[in-house]
Formats: sequence, C-alpha cells, structure tokens
Amino acid sequence: MLGLNKMNNSVELSDSKKTVFKTAQHQLGYSLSNQKLFIKWVSEHEKLLRHIINGFEAKPAIQEELFQEIALNIWQALPSFRADAAVKTFIARIAHNVLATHVAKAVKTVKTESEQELSPLQDEQQCQQPNPYQSLDQQQRQQRLAQAIRRLTLEQQQVITLALEGMSYQEIADVLAITVNLVGVRLQRAKTALMQLLEAV
Repeated sequence: MLGLNKMNNSVELSDSKKTVFKTAQHQLGYSLSNQKLFIKWVSEHEKLLRHIINGFEAKPAIQEELFQEIALNIWQALPSFRADAAVKTFIARIAHNVLATHVAKAVKTVKTESEQELSPLQDEQQCQQPNPYQSLDQQQRQQRLAQAIRRLTLEQQQVITLALEGMSYQEIADVLAITVNLVGVRLQRAKTALMQLLEAV
C-alpha cells in the first residue's frame, strides 16, 4: 500500500491511518491505476491543500494531521468521483468538509487563542503604537493575512481561502454546495471583516 511519505518525505502516516488505507484498499479492491491516480491528484494539488489548511490552522503539527486526514478522505472518496467533475473542485470540497469538522470540534480552543492573539494588538492600539499592514514586508503580510483569516467565521474562512486560490464564484459554489449569489455575499462580508482585522494591526 502506498504511503504519503512518497509524496512528501516529511509526512508519515500514523498506524491508525495506515490501517484505514489498507482496509479501504481491501474492501474497495483498488487497482494499481487507482493508487497511481490518488498519488497524482494529491501530489498535483498538495500546494492548494496546504494553502487551504493554513487558512484554518496555525500549528504545523496539526496542519500535517489535517493533510493526512484530507488525503485519507480523498482515497476513500475515489469511487464516488464522476468523470465529468473537476478534480480540483472534488478535492477542495473534501478538504473543506474535513476542515469544517476540525473547526467545529476546536471552536472553543480557537476562540480562546484568537482572543489571546488580539490582546497584544489591542494594547498596541491603546499605546498608539500601530504597525500598519502596508509597512510590513511580503512574508510578514502573508503571516498577518493568515492570522486574520483564522479569526473569521467558518463560512468566511471557506470562501476567502478558495478565492485566494484563484477559484471563480462558480467553482467556490460547487465546492461549498451553495449558490453563486451566496458566494458573492459571503465573500463581500469576508473581505470587509478581513480588512477590519488587517487595519487593526
């Protein structure tokens, strides 16, 4: 059975996940061609997946766990893939389902961490020592943007992370199973909230 370490040497599957992969292979009778297809899809979309994960989770160790979980779900969902569907949309939908569950389970912890992260920023504002977002270098901007995105609501996180990956309104609607109009509404709200967070830096 294949392992994710073939795609990324830094990723090692836990024993429980290895068991699930082997069970799925046995029960579903996956062929070598399906295994190659799985490796191809995850390899080609790894950058997309890691960018999406980064918008929901800050801790590297948990990011790796989420990547494994998403890869596992992609493997298990292979039989349901329709040939007329876009692979990118199919994979992104699976990723967002996993991440939505992750956020729902960790909402209290995430809220506490967000409040702790906001406190220093509020103190800076009170001391009238702002650090404007525009004055940050590119790496700092990316880090600040990721932090701000994690403070958004789940719905806002979903649309903004996909939009930042260059997906169209229709592609986002397909991933989240909502209307194009609703994508526009959520994205506008997400942008407004995001700008407020960034301006508060």
